[in-house]
Parts: sequence; C-alpha cells; structure tokens
Amino acid sequence: MPQHAQNTRVCRDCDGFATVAITTGTRHRDGSRATLRVTCPACKGAGRTTPAAALHRIGR
Repeated sequence: MPQHAQNTRVCRDCDGFATVAITTGTRHRDGSRATLRVTCPACKGAGRTTPAAALHRIGR
C-alpha cells in the first residue's frame, strides 16, 4: 500500500521559491554577469511556513 507524504505548508509570499537570483544586466571585468540574490522575508529563505497557532476561545 502506498505511503502518503506529509503536506508541508508552502510560503504564500514566495510560493516555495524562497531564494532567487536577479540579473542586473551589467557584467564584471571577467565577462560574468552581475547578479543579486534575494531571499523571501516572510519565510526567511525556508520556502515553507510553520502552521499558525490554534485559536482558543476564552470566556463564554
């Protein structure tokens, strides 16, 4: 019988692509392109989020 994989919550801001490389269009002296690495601030580069804490109702 097949085993089911656990569902991991994907970050809603980066959709699982936590780190991207953006080419600026300029080149270095050796001919390679200058790139910037940007990390998702919401998940801090993990690509997934932790489940939200359960809401508890207090009082009546």
